[in-house]
Amino acid sequence: MKTTTVKFITILGVVSMSTSAIFGRMMTTPAIITAMYRMLVTALLLLPVVLLRHRQELLHIRKKNLLLCLLCGVILGTHFTAYMESVQYTRIASSTVLVDTEVLFVALALLFLFHEKIPKTGLIGIAVTLAGSIIIALGDTSGGSNILYGDLMALLGAVCSAAYTLIGRNQRQYLSTTVYTFLVYSSAAVTLFLGACFSGQPMTGYEPINFVYILAMAVFCTLLGHSIFSWGLKYISAAFISMSKLGEPVFATIMAIFLFSEIPQVNQVVGGLIVIAGIAMYLFTKESADSIKQETSN
Repeated sequence: MKTTTVKFITILGVVSMSTSAIFGRMMTTPAIITAMYRMLVTALLLLPVVLLRHRQELLHIRKKNLLLCLLCGVILGTHFTAYMESVQYTRIASSTVLVDTEVLFVALALLFLFHEKIPKTGLIGIAVTLAGSIIIALGDTSGGSNILYGDLMALLGAVCSAAYTLIGRNQRQYLSTTVYTFLVYSSAAVTLFLGACFSGQPMTGYEPINFVYILAMAVFCTLLGHSIFSWGLKYISAAFISMSKLGEPVFATIMAIFLFSEIPQVNQVVGGLIVIAGIAMYLFTKESADSIKQETSN
């Protein structure tokens, strides 16, 4: 597989993932119901592959790995609920930019929980990203508490995504992508189902078009989006994949302009560009540090 081909497919995966906020805005189902059906449909689509090709791996999975996958599912379900809730209250530009700050929360966790050293330039990148996020939030306060609530939900989605990434990095050493994602998506669906029951949200009775959007999200946003990144890690660097995800706010914002006539405000454009610049600075620094570490070990 040529590197240029893999990179092109990865970019297409970013475009597919960018439609998540668009579908979320179109839907009339509550966020937790949207997330539940999205995870359920994705898990059902993966089930035949798991049974035909990975049955033995699934049957012999260690208890510790199973429990961590189930925990990942709980966290992922919370992420999708928060993200879908976010796009209902704030502009798509703000929501997608803030949820993509996931990589910075991963960096902070590695720094404070695992005592991993981050170069000075990387720390500056984190500070720049924080400044951009504050600009977006402060500008959105003028739009009312609902818009700020949407921003906070996006940040919660970023925190959950970071936790999901950290646990997933560990589990992917022991499990195939297919089995890992199947267990996580199944756990997320069950978690969200219980959450919907507890909150009293009805499972049915929504407009049929919502379930068309849910199927589209499962196929395009999850299988042809998130799963593409896991596949691409075999052929290209994690840094390139992380950098490519920065295109999500750009693609989603362009779609929102044409579909919803949603023109980003000045604070969202300025803050968004600062956030993307900060994340890019951190990722370039991390890639350089990893390269030096690899050369030293060799």
